[in-house]
Amino acid sequence: MIELLLYAKAFIGVPYVWGGDNPFTGFDCSGYIQYVLQSVGEDPKGDQTAQSLYYHFKEEGKEALVSPGALVFYGKSENHITHIAMAIDTFRVIEAGGGGRNNKSIEDCKKNGACVRIRPYNHRKDVVAVIMPSYSLL
Repeated sequence: MIELLLYAKAFIGVPYVWGGDNPFTGFDCSGYIQYVLQSVGEDPKGDQTAQSLYYHFKEEGKEALVSPGALVFYGKSENHITHIAMAIDTFRVIEAGGGGRNNKSIEDCKKNGACVRIRPYNHRKDVVAVIMPSYSLL
């Protein structure tokens, strides 16, 4: 688990770009989580949204407390997930955030301070679920 979290932290500062899925052009929240999960064989096939990642891990993982490696899902309800992050400890998550649909360029990211960053897990008040993936390769 330590290696996974160190890998996730290696991308701190990479710009948040809507639809982004790699460290060279930027990440959005789901693209970032998929990129990190790919390193341990836990990335579902295809380009996933935060909502589809929730459905996948709801079936594959188990509900958990905020703990290292757990996925934290945010939104209005289980059927309206809008954001995903990964817990790095019991208090904080790492996420690609600070943007939204309007962050489509590096200039937008700089203006909005949107990037991969560490935040308190409850920096948003709309936590819907916390799920621990199986992490079969760890």
